[in-house]
Formats: sequence, C-alpha cells, structure tokens
Amino acid sequence: MTWQTYLNEQQDRFLAELLDFLHIPSVSALPEHAADVHRAAEWVAERMRAAGIESVQILPTGGHPVVYGDWLHAPGKPTVLIYGHFDTQPADPLELWDHPPFEPVVRDGRVYARGASDDKGNMLPPILAVEALLRTTGALPVNVKFLFEGQEEIGSPQIPAFVAAHRDMLACDLVISSDGGQWSETEPAILTGLRGGCGVQIDVRGPNRDLHSGLYGGAVQNPIHALTAILASMRGADGRILIEGFYDAVQPLTDDERRRFASLPFDEAAYMADLGVTALWGEAGYTTYERTWARPTLEINGIWGGFQGEGVKTVLPSEAHAKLTCRLVANQDPATIVALITAHVQKHTPPGVTATVTPLKFLAKPYLMPFDHPGNRAARDILVSMYGREPYEVRSGGSIPICTILLDELGVYTVNFAFALEDERQHSPNEFFRLSSFRRGQEGYCMLLERLADLEPRTKNQEPRTRNQEPGTRN
Repeated sequence: MTWQTYLNEQQDRFLAELLDFLHIPSVSALPEHAADVHRAAEWVAERMRAAGIESVQILPTGGHPVVYGDWLHAPGKPTVLIYGHFDTQPADPLELWDHPPFEPVVRDGRVYARGASDDKGNMLPPILAVEALLRTTGALPVNVKFLFEGQEEIGSPQIPAFVAAHRDMLACDLVISSDGGQWSETEPAILTGLRGGCGVQIDVRGPNRDLHSGLYGGAVQNPIHALTAILASMRGADGRILIEGFYDAVQPLTDDERRRFASLPFDEAAYMADLGVTALWGEAGYTTYERTWARPTLEINGIWGGFQGEGVKTVLPSEAHAKLTCRLVANQDPATIVALITAHVQKHTPPGVTATVTPLKFLAKPYLMPFDHPGNRAARDILVSMYGREPYEVRSGGSIPICTILLDELGVYTVNFAFALEDERQHSPNEFFRLSSFRRGQEGYCMLLERLADLEPRTKNQEPRTRNQEPGTRN
C-alpha cells in the first residue's frame, strides 16, 4: 500500500478526528479556558502517539503548555522541526455565528468552527502524513521533531524562554510551519518575510486639574493640543516617518524583489471597495504590497482625553493620551525604535506640559529569509507539483513570533507550508477551512518530507536516537 492509498482510505476517520479536535474550546486568551487548552494539548499528544511519533510529552512553559514529539531514525538525513499551534482566538461576538463556534459543522465542502483554519485544520495534516508514511513504508525519509504550542494567539509569551532552555531537544536543520496559507485555491505562495512591531503609550499632562476654558484658555497649554502637535511631528504629508534614525537599519528592497512584488495580481478598485475607502495612501514611492509587507509604519491606534460626552463642557483638560504601534522590517530592532520614539517625544513636547512614553507589551522582531533558501526551494518543488504553476513570493504585514524566536535561538529558518486561505474568516465569526485544503495538506507533507531527504544536514549533532533513548540525551 502506498501512502496515497492509505490517505484515500482514512479520510472519513481523519475528518471525524478533526471535528473532535475542533470541539475543544482551547481559547488561550481567556483564563476560564486554561483547562481546555491543556485538554487540547492532551488530545494532540495522544494523536501523535497513535500516529507512531515517539518521545511525546506535554511540557510546561510557565503558561500554556507545548507538546513535543519526534522520530529520529534516519541516519545521515536532515532533521526537520514541524511547528503549529492548538490554541484559538476567542469566539465572540457569539451572536454573529451561524452555529455554536465549538460545535463544528460540515457544509459545502467546508468545516465551520473556531480554530478550523487557524490553526487546527492546518496543524493536524503533518501528523496524519507521518502516520501514512510510517504505516506504509515503516520509516520516515528524514528525522522529524514536532513543536506544537498552546499560546500563539496571545503572542507566545513563554515560548522564547522555553526554546532557549530546550535548544538541544529542538536542534534541527530546518523548521516547517503549519501556521500559514496559500494565495488562492489555485495559486500557491511562499512566505519569505514578516514584519515585527513595537508599541508605546504617550501620556501628556499639564495643569493639576481640568480648567475652565473661559478663565484659563489662552494662558495655559492644552494637553490635547500638545499631544496632537507631538503626533503630527512624527509623520510627513508624504507618509514618511520623521523620527530621527527610524529608517537607519531598514533593509531596502532590491530591484529583483520589487519586480517579484509587481508581478503579483492586485486589483486596486476591488481592494478599496472591500475596505470602503475612496483612495489609498501611504509612503510615497512604494506600491501597496511594498508598503504593507516591506516598509515600516507608525500608526496611532487610539487617542483620548478631556470631555467626550454629549453636549458641551467648556473644559481645558489636565491630560491627554495616545497609543501608538509600529510595524518594523528587517533589520529594525523593536527596542531601538521605542528608544527613538521616546527621544522624539521629549524633543517635540511643547512648553507647559510633560510627556512620558511607556512601552507596551508588544515587541516582535521582523523576519526575513532568502527566497532561494534550500527549504523554500524544496517547498517550491512540491507546490509546483500540486498546483501546476510557480508559487508567488509573498510577505506578511503581521508578525508570527515563533519564526524569529527559532531563528535567534536555534539558528534555523522557518519555511511556511500550510493551506489556509485569506477568505476563511480567521479570528472572525463563522471561521471555516476547506476540506480540499485539509486533504491537500496531508499529501503535501508526505511529498515535502520525501523531498527534504535530499537536503544536506546543516549540523553534525543530529545523530539518530535509538528507540529507547530519551530526548536531549545521547547513548
């Protein structure tokens, strides 16, 4: 029996297992669901053992747990670490769902449930692929390790320390992420970059109390005016950020990268219609994809102060506040950008008020890997075989913390290999995942693991372990 035949025969069982997995409300952001996140970890661990994966264990992090497992019996072959996450976003607003979010419904070739596309429907296929290979060939073409986490949706706060403490256990030649997607149902994509980010709150304070604007207006600096002046000083009319040193470390786009971005399909009218805007705006000299994927930003996320109720209150407020976040690109450092913003605020604070800058709990490094990395070349070969066309090179304006964590701690790049699509309402009511993508992921991982056997191991410390040896030890 081939692995293809095995997958054909097991699809009903695999779908039933996915539905069972989706029933678990593993919402990492809500403390009342902490036990459910752990229950999802137990489900994953048991499913890995059933697939033939060894050394499976649920490991503590100080927060939500991770699940580790491996199969290390391919001497001389590379070691691949497969990553995914089993936690989900909260499901509210519940009234906008067509059915309870953790009671999955299969309809029209799709499964609807919270976590269906992000990431349970994507992280289960590599486990199923390993089962198919082991059941039909008795072995895997490469050494494989698994790292599934339960806190990705809250920014993976304990994962950096966990990875740093388990470098030997997680050491590998390449990481494959099952958390991601493709361009469309018929067009593949390879993700090569993610923006990082940082955030601050600016607090401006003036008089020691709210003042009567008739008695004091014109004599005392208004903190809201002062704050808006500070904010206005940060960005020019052409969209360029005016904070001194902000662009110093930015890795500019090459002519070849710009050509590849320009080759991507983009319907500007449809883009604007979807957003409900009448014009696009951004840093002069760059396209929309370049602005959202490969150029840094500074955005005001919220601003408040003074009277905001109905009617009029003639007050000169004593304080004003704003929250800002930046999206950063290679090779910008989030901590450095926070320091530059702080210095800019102090330099541009008008007289008569004080301004303080407090870093927010949003600090992510940007991620960029070479398009021609051997892992990407292997993924490209499989995607061409599956889709019959070359994949697009794409980046994301958002952040996936694990990519930079694993690059910093293990020195390895992460190849995105997953099959979610943009329209599947991740993080929104009525999230769904295509069953065709669920099947495609199983086949794709079988093919990719076979293709990765051709890669040269990066290090010499990937000796196969005997079947009774514990992870992190050597005979």
